[in-house]
Amino acid sequence: METKILSTSEYDIALAGKIIAEGGLVAFPTETVYGLGADALNDEAVKSIYVAKGRPSDNPLIVHIAEKDDIKPLVKEVTPKAQALIDKFFPAPLTIILPKSEKVGNVVSGGLDTVAVRIPENETARELIKASGCPVAAPSANTSGLPSPTKAKYVIDDMSGKIDAIIDGDDCEFGVESTVITLATETPTILRPGAVTKEMIEAVIGKVEVAKAVLEGMQNDEIAASPGMKYKHYAPKARVFIVNADKEGYEEFVNSKQDCFALCFEDDNVIIPKVTFGKENDDLSQAKELFDALRQLDEMGAKKVYARIPNTTGVGMAVYNRLIRAAAFSIIDLTKPFFIGLTGPSGAGKGYVCKYLTELGFNIINSDNIVKNIYESNSPLLDKLADIFGNDIIKDNKLDRKRLGEIVFNDSKRLELLNSIVHPEVIAQCEQLAKPLSVLDAPQLFEAKAQNKCNVIITVMADKELRAKRIKERDGISNEKAMERINAQLNEEYYINNADYVIYNNGGDIKTQIDNILEDIL
Repeated sequence: METKILSTSEYDIALAGKIIAEGGLVAFPTETVYGLGADALNDEAVKSIYVAKGRPSDNPLIVHIAEKDDIKPLVKEVTPKAQALIDKFFPAPLTIILPKSEKVGNVVSGGLDTVAVRIPENETARELIKASGCPVAAPSANTSGLPSPTKAKYVIDDMSGKIDAIIDGDDCEFGVESTVITLATETPTILRPGAVTKEMIEAVIGKVEVAKAVLEGMQNDEIAASPGMKYKHYAPKARVFIVNADKEGYEEFVNSKQDCFALCFEDDNVIIPKVTFGKENDDLSQAKELFDALRQLDEMGAKKVYARIPNTTGVGMAVYNRLIRAAAFSIIDLTKPFFIGLTGPSGAGKGYVCKYLTELGFNIINSDNIVKNIYESNSPLLDKLADIFGNDIIKDNKLDRKRLGEIVFNDSKRLELLNSIVHPEVIAQCEQLAKPLSVLDAPQLFEAKAQNKCNVIITVMADKELRAKRIKERDGISNEKAMERINAQLNEEYYINNADYVIYNNGGDIKTQIDNILEDIL
């Protein structure tokens, strides 16, 4: 197929309108991103959008109209709140979802009983809709999953030979797709944030919720009620990681890396290859430049990208929403004390893993050493333990761990009490030793409820028989005693189900497993 490149002249817009009216596809500029338009009431034409984009057909499309009254034939009812938003904002980068009328087919709505409608602010877009004589279904004019196009050249790159025509207009004003709000629920809910913010909408219609999937992703069984809700979306070819850190922390982290790119703000002091997306305290500039920046990274051949985290309020929510999907929800959280929480049952072999991580430059914080220091020093904590468990647990100003064990290990309530006293002190002292890329080596990570202080949890596992053998050789105890220790710990399923990654230490190639995990998270 030969794709015509059209201008924004009256003649070319009329030609583009005729193409849509006859069932063809035309890409056109809007104030948000370039759209790929077809007659919304022509199921075959709408199907061709999905084909051109390589887009799943269960992902609903937005229907674009030119006049406020054009919404009435498409919906069952224009509710009072919908009318208030229409009166206040339309035309605008705002899409409202309402129960659809019988006129709207299942193809454009992705099989849902609702329809998403908006009036674009861009004059060229509205003139095209008028010229077509029909409502125009239009997702972003890009290959599905890639960053949405904010410039005509990106549409030409993605869509040439796949669609009938492209209107080469100005760069898009806002740079991220429209805000999508559903009014088909009891409480109006934002499904996709954009330039029209939650605060702006609430000033008109009152309380508005934000769908959990906006910032956290969809659940496995959740149906996409709006475009842009899929788990991975807007992504460049490069692997993107969001780095949650302040300016100095981000700069220190990325400047220590090699063979990668930074996606950062204009005033960030970054020495590795970088692409910027706006200014740190200017959400609108970030929104306008984000998709263009992601495209630039591909043009520069980036394979791995560390992105500075934006705000999650105002228009910043829209920027974060797009970026978190471009990164497939991969976040390196440097605001937490420990980058890795390393745990696992006794005898699994965490020591070997820690040794290798130390060789790689990680800062290992051994919680067992902290416990030993507390118990062997004249700590105020010992007086508290003596008051509760008896003075005979203290000898020569040190804790008699054997005696304490006799008291608590056969009494689950007393053991829980001991942990509630000791664990917070141990974790507090570990935090004092934390620095970037710290690893918390903690056999009782979950019991101490310290997992939320870690960016990533790695569990080291081994077969039970092998663990018992290691414990026997290490501590000089019987197999029966070793099994007692193993059975007193959390079960294997708990360790595995609550970890992000599992290393199996049964005598195989442990370093390769560790390298693969670090490649994934770094």
